[in-house]
Amino acid sequence: MLNILYLLFVLFFFKIKLVILMHDKICGYELDDQQKQIVLDDSKYLLVVAGAGSGKTFTILGKIYYFIHYLNVDPKEILCISFTRATVTSLKEKIKKEFSFDMTVYTFHQLALEILKQGNRCFSITASDTLENMIHMFFSVTILEYPAFMKMVLQYFHIKKYQNILPFYQKFYQSHYHDIEMLERLILSFIHLFKCNGFVLKDFSSLLKMIKRTIFYSTYQKEKNFLILTLNIYLQYQKYLLENQEIDFDDMVIQATSLVLEEGIPGKWKYIIIDEYQDTSLIRFQLIQAILKQTSASLMVVGDDFQSIYRFTGCDLSLFLNFCDYFDKANIMKIENTYRNSQELIKVAGDFVMRNKKQIHKDLRSSKRLEKPIQIIYYKDLGDTFVKLVKEIYRNSHQAILVLGRNNKDIQMIMHDNIHIKSDGRIVLLDDVDICISYMTVHKSKGLEEENVIVIHLENHLLGFPNQIRNDKILRLVSHSFDFYPYSEERRLFYVALTRTKNYVYLLVPRRNPSIFVLELIKKHRKQIEVRTID
Repeated sequence: MLNILYLLFVLFFFKIKLVILMHDKICGYELDDQQKQIVLDDSKYLLVVAGAGSGKTFTILGKIYYFIHYLNVDPKEILCISFTRATVTSLKEKIKKEFSFDMTVYTFHQLALEILKQGNRCFSITASDTLENMIHMFFSVTILEYPAFMKMVLQYFHIKKYQNILPFYQKFYQSHYHDIEMLERLILSFIHLFKCNGFVLKDFSSLLKMIKRTIFYSTYQKEKNFLILTLNIYLQYQKYLLENQEIDFDDMVIQATSLVLEEGIPGKWKYIIIDEYQDTSLIRFQLIQAILKQTSASLMVVGDDFQSIYRFTGCDLSLFLNFCDYFDKANIMKIENTYRNSQELIKVAGDFVMRNKKQIHKDLRSSKRLEKPIQIIYYKDLGDTFVKLVKEIYRNSHQAILVLGRNNKDIQMIMHDNIHIKSDGRIVLLDDVDICISYMTVHKSKGLEEENVIVIHLENHLLGFPNQIRNDKILRLVSHSFDFYPYSEERRLFYVALTRTKNYVYLLVPRRNPSIFVLELIKKHRKQIEVRTID
């Protein structure tokens, strides 16, 4: 009987809370039912799984509004974190406009910097390309004084017979510069992943032991040479930072975490809100854990595992997918109503990304209806077809167009006598300058939207979409999260491309050698998409 009475009390109290927000508006709109439940949820640890265009920022604003206006929380007691400077600036501006007060919103690096400053730690932030420059200097200059290192490089590329190693290496360096450049990039990625996934200097020896146990000797020798070269560059880099009293962005977060654990936290935060949580790395996660330990604050994280596209920067999707393993009695809630895409588009895009069963299932819904919003346009001449398509879109809608490519240089593929490309990425049709066209990579477009979207470079090619350059297996040694599903991150990136549009997304595809993603869409969703050419 008591349990029934308690349940009735809980239901009654929750209904009262819902009534509180019934007519409140954020940015001129009311929260939907799922958003209201999230705003009113009082779980100690809450993961919000959001679909594309479902109002993540809107829900965060609603949570902040509820804290301040109904719970009388001081804004200074709310720690709000987002992933990029652009999203931080946008969130701060919306808070200022909507609630008429200034509230501090941090990136993880800005938060770490603030903690170190308040702890009176003196340092300078090293240039973003310091490590890259040191790696290049190592292979072009420094290595010339060390025959053993030159020998390791040659062995790495399976060259064992040579005389007079110095002139041989110099000749090899000049004739195989592209190969050396790829090795430099691999070392850069390895060191970055090594640091942002919480590894320390002593882990190099354990990594050597690990690969010795698991792979054949011939391959082990190559990996061993790689690790020894990388270790020496890593030591030179850390020595340079120490001697110049500089730190990089990874060290900033690591040192801030140590300071919090050793001396406590200067802020009096009671609530922590993290946006774009799917992009969190291990060292960022450890910083939040340290703050929670010192403050006993409540935590709400918001993100979309479908849009996790930054593994190459150290982001660890397992921290999102396995949230309940890290936080006891955590609650998981979803925002599944999308206000950007049509139901027809979000169904196809959702089915496409959820073919990887590791992704969290979402029942994405939209009240918008649009017949065949995904248009596959075959072409022989990309530039000519692109111009005709842009004119067709503008003639039918008179709306802006966003062009998305897999890589920065993809914009050059649409060169045409009638096209002028400006330095800021704007595309101008010389015979119709009124059409608003802009270009960016899919990575840069995350979080943005446009009326209509065109996606290019959809061909089955090493640098096409999906990009088929596979990460070297050695990077798995310094990554806690590795998904063996084919092109798992490229699949999520394609989902991001499909869902940037409010209306139609046009996929420009070469008739010869089309993208495997496009062929999959045609095979699985032929009735929901339109396949055509433009004469």
